[in-house]
Amino acid sequence: MISSIYQSSNTVLTPRVKQSFAACIEDGLALNDSPKFFFRADDIGAPSKNYSRMTALFLTYEIPLCLAVVPTWLTRKRWEAMDDFVKKGQDLFCWHMHGYRHMNYEVQGKNQEFGSIRSTTAVLNDISRGRERLQSILGEKFTPIFTPPWNRCSIETMQVLKEIGFKGISRSYGSMPNPPDGLEEFPVHVDLHTRKEKISEQGWQQLFKEITKGMQFSACGIMIHHMRMNEQAFIFFEYLLERLAVHKQIQIITFNDLI
Repeated sequence: MISSIYQSSNTVLTPRVKQSFAACIEDGLALNDSPKFFFRADDIGAPSKNYSRMTALFLTYEIPLCLAVVPTWLTRKRWEAMDDFVKKGQDLFCWHMHGYRHMNYEVQGKNQEFGSIRSTTAVLNDISRGRERLQSILGEKFTPIFTPPWNRCSIETMQVLKEIGFKGISRSYGSMPNPPDGLEEFPVHVDLHTRKEKISEQGWQQLFKEITKGMQFSACGIMIHHMRMNEQAFIFFEYLLERLAVHKQIQIITFNDLI
């Protein structure tokens, strides 16, 4: 589903959106004069037009990107098909783990692949197999950070992550339960593409509030879902990257800079 803020037929951003974005950045800089950002792109595994277009923008503006890879979606053939982007993004891209199958196991409540309904043994098996698969395909490019599908998982899952050597977890800001000591948390504060506001104006207002608030933290995380991007989403996204790239006060990093 495409978020309401991207359902306009405009082929250019409105002056109001540009002004609001500029204001939210200036408000953030007033609270933190040297903010850091990271971008986290979820649901990576299969090459597509949207995937290629998204990664090409990061290469164009020389902006780092954390790519959350679903282990069972990635094959050697698919990885080889991404080879051109991988080589060009050698110093920009940070590849990490996004669940195992990206499958919901909950029978009620919100979607979770690694919720409390699953046994510790099942969780350990899936995470271990996923890590081994990514390490075998990605080699030294694999970073031991875990992004749970739907940004939620059980405390038992986080304990498993810590015990088998993962360095950190990335979920939505404010997610509970808290991770155990020794497992760092790298939250995303800004949701670009899975927004639920039904009215476009409300969506824009909330998005810009998220950016300003996120700039107060040690690193403001921005979450991307390339499969939910249409032309309007790409227009705003490129504008966002372009504007962040020219701010000398802003530093854009990856998980590799945080662990």
